[in-house]
Amino acid sequence: MAAAALTREGGEDAFRRLFRFYRQRDASDLRGVVDFSAPGGQVVRSQLSISSVSDQDAYRAGLQPVSQWKAYGLSGYPGFIFIPNPFLPGCQRHWVKQCLKLYPEKPSVCNLDLHMAPEKTIDLWGQSKEQLKRKGSNKWEPRSLLEKLRWVTLGYHYNWDTKKYSANHHTPFPSDLAFLSEQVAAACGFRGFQAQAGILNYYHFDSSLGIHVDESELDHSRPLLSFSFGQSSIFLLGGLKREEAPTAMFMHSGDIMVMSGFSRLLYHAVPRVLPNPEGTALPSCLDQALSSDLPVGSVIEHSSDEDWQVCAKYLQSSRINMTIRQVLAEGQKFPEESGTNGKGQALSEDSHHENSKVKRHKPNTV
Repeated sequence: MAAAALTREGGEDAFRRLFRFYRQRDASDLRGVVDFSAPGGQVVRSQLSISSVSDQDAYRAGLQPVSQWKAYGLSGYPGFIFIPNPFLPGCQRHWVKQCLKLYPEKPSVCNLDLHMAPEKTIDLWGQSKEQLKRKGSNKWEPRSLLEKLRWVTLGYHYNWDTKKYSANHHTPFPSDLAFLSEQVAAACGFRGFQAQAGILNYYHFDSSLGIHVDESELDHSRPLLSFSFGQSSIFLLGGLKREEAPTAMFMHSGDIMVMSGFSRLLYHAVPRVLPNPEGTALPSCLDQALSSDLPVGSVIEHSSDEDWQVCAKYLQSSRINMTIRQVLAEGQKFPEESGTNGKGQALSEDSHHENSKVKRHKPNTV
């Protein structure tokens, strides 16, 4: 197995070698990729804090009762938790719609702000939905603005140049996403988690996410939460140094990943986006409609058939990932910075995203 041989080599930047191996579109040897839908080998069961989340709060977030979740870890990676799709039927649709329709709205910040006038990025959904609904299989068709979206930042907006957050560039964090994040964190043993910053990644089949460590948050004692929707991907989780060969694993629609403790500051990357393994345009978990009865106080909203038609068309060739983090510990403040301008935000189109035309793989923060 070519991947296994690369893993055994070790040495200088073993992570990069494996990244390049899986980045190849003709890399058909995926036998070494961990599949949590059929756990074995280095996969171990993880214990959840079932009593920390009431069934009612789980339902309100669109999740199954925590007692019904499956949770796994990987030997050698303490603090890493993988939860295969714990969402209730139809509830993933809400988060997909929010990521495409609501969360990119101002005052959120996105990669398109770098080269478009502010008035041009006000309603990406409205400017894209008809074009997306009509879209065929011709890859030469012009891309809609939503298809050009690569990242959106929420809450504390990350500065791609200084690799820092700042007190003076903050907008309200979405309350529904904060509630979802709080329940997942509590189930994993992190009660009181505060969702303060989010980076949404929008991937297509030619996209990848470079090798990086998430270390810009001032409080590393709180976990990093990752939610995936749409097409699948290969995720690489490495060590504290790039010389350590990473473990490859599949991430499918609805899967949640938690990096905490020792695993909070490990190198990781997404070398490749893959069609969902069922061989259908969309994974079957996205075909399920939302129940007409939603619990009192639910943060989940019904999507109109028209809205879901647009989302489904987008997801046929795309994957959406939400990473949520707590930036500051309770009572902690940002250090005083000299020479900061009004917003303290610099944008970079490819700061975190790479596609098939980009040969360099530089560290990113997402």
